Amino acid sequence: MIVGIGEILWDILPEGRRLGGAPANFVFQAQSLGAAGYIVSRVGKDQLGEEILSQIKSFGLSPLCISTDIVHPTGTVSVSLDAKGIPKFTIHENVAWDYLETTPEILNLASRADAVCFGSLAQRLKVSRRTILNFLEKTKNDCLRVFDINLRQSYYSEEIITRLLSHSTILKLNGEEMAILAKMFGLKGGETAILDSLVNRFTLDLVALTKGEKGSRLFSRSAESTHPGFSVHVVDTVGAGDAFTAALVMGVLRGKPLDEINREANRMASFVCTQSGAWTEKPRVSLP
Repeated sequence: MIVGIGEILWDILPEGRRLGGAPANFVFQAQSLGAAGYIVSRVGKDQLGEEILSQIKSFGLSPLCISTDIVHPTGTVSVSLDAKGIPKFTIHENVAWDYLETTPEILNLASRADAVCFGSLAQRLKVSRRTILNFLEKTKNDCLRVFDINLRQSYYSEEIITRLLSHSTILKLNGEEMAILAKMFGLKGGETAILDSLVNRFTLDLVALTKGEKGSRLFSRSAESTHPGFSVHVVDTVGAGDAFTAALVMGVLRGKPLDEINREANRMASFVCTQSGAWTEKPRVSLP
């Protein structure tokens, strides 16, 4: 069983609303690969929240761990796209997922999870920050704790990143985020040296570095894998990284070799790039 904990929201794209939020996107894509998935988040008691719960059910996902906030509205993100389909996000504040509360149901889910994906964005307010840490502390020793870092706007700090890394077994980040961490923690050298420093400093099992159209690199103490990526017509890249993370986690859980995991993760991410938004009707695609 896999879990995504943190934000669920509406991405307001130029062509309309699409379901979003990195942990929710991750669960949707993992389910398409055969996982039993749960989204742990919070929506407002409003029309947008009702529509999220309705869509969650229509995709065959359980809404049981998505709570309702009677004070704060459902989260939204305004998304603009450049000529290459690369998004710029304006993330609206003081919304329902900022107030995700710890409940016995959430802690019970934590104790049964085989993998959990979380990011830095839902750490921006104290309530959700504490709930996510409570969840991570209740997971099994062999649970994959995947920190998909997703640095957004100013919603992170060295203290928050360090705390989350201390709970992580896998770190997923892109080149820009790697440069930020290198500066934050005083890591020297080129790409390989920085990845090696992250693995050893924070006792990580694996670091996944995504490079957009140039593919990705998976790096551990004992092995590594590089994939050049697939060439596709990009509509937008919203949710591509989350699809990558889902395939990565499913591959690790199934004990696949790193090269196979890397190829399948790039395949999933590339397909999502050919679609509008993060939630796609056919999440798998046949690529070379």
